[in-house]
Amino acid sequence: MSDNERLRDLAENLALILAQGGMQKATARVMTSLLFSRQETMTAADLCEELQISSGAVSGAMKQLAQSGLLERVPAPGSRRDHYRFPDGAWARLMSQQNQLLSTMSEVAEQGLAAADGPSTPAGRRLAEMGDFYAFMLRELPPLIARWRTDFTAKREVRVWRG
Repeated sequence: MSDNERLRDLAENLALILAQGGMQKATARVMTSLLFSRQETMTAADLCEELQISSGAVSGAMKQLAQSGLLERVPAPGSRRDHYRFPDGAWARLMSQQNQLLSTMSEVAEQGLAAADGPSTPAGRRLAEMGDFYAFMLRELPPLIARWRTDFTAKREVRVWRG
């Protein structure tokens, strides 16, 4: 099996896992194709050809990926087509965006706990656990992402320095 075939198989396997986890299949395939591509950028036509899916499926997938920060449009001098890539820093940015969801979930838990008359009721017990979980995640996730960024930057500098 060639390296290109191996990359394609790995991309398809990850896409399958993501689809089983709830991501739309075309979105998962486009994302993993960009992630595993040996090319710096790809056009929508490149993705259609590689994945053997319709331009409508690619377009819908690209819209979803762009909204979540897992795809970016990049300039391609001399080309009339838009070029796209999987952006650097996407994972940390994606997790950082989750902070808003964490905050919302924490607020809802607090409001629900008050409406349920405290943690002594069944709903209150569940909502107290939810509130505790999301409060913990809100405290822990931002510093964890910051530490990862510091670590990643240091590793990148070492890789560049070594050549």
